[in-house]
Amino acid sequence: MRDAQSFDDFYRSTTRRMMRYGYAVVGDYTEAQDLVQEAYARAWRQWGRLSAHPAPEAWLRLVVARLATDRWRRLRGLRGALRLAGPPPPVSPPNEDSVLLVRALRQVPATHRRALALHYLLDMPVEEIAQEIDVPVGTVKSWLSRGRARLAALLPDLVVVELEATDVA
Repeated sequence: MRDAQSFDDFYRSTTRRMMRYGYAVVGDYTEAQDLVQEAYARAWRQWGRLSAHPAPEAWLRLVVARLATDRWRRLRGLRGALRLAGPPPPVSPPNEDSVLLVRALRQVPATHRRALALHYLLDMPVEEIAQEIDVPVGTVKSWLSRGRARLAALLPDLVVVELEATDVA
């Protein structure tokens, strides 16, 4: 059985040292945070046995070191793949329409934005979206309708340009 209070005490008394150790091992503060967080999560899962360990902090350091080694191996494999593939082609900056669309999408409610993305970017039918999100089909239709209406209100020039382009064709 896990004792939350003893784990909290262990965490509070060791977290600073573990962060310093993690930073020394990987050389990147953010990466060290991730490794130390994962090590503490593993310690919590095994706290019933680990609390009786003669040196739980040493166990934690070993986990951080092994996680860092795993990270280095993944990065080495990635570097090898990148060497074989060569550098990626340069990415051109986004066009003005893309910037405006992203800005407008940020102003659309998250549920509507998610439905719009699934429907228009991933070509999912309404029924499949409803099943994935676990809402009625009518709700998805409503979100799509409201999301399109909101985007049309936020992007009147973009919509007009598209309509003009289709009128010409």
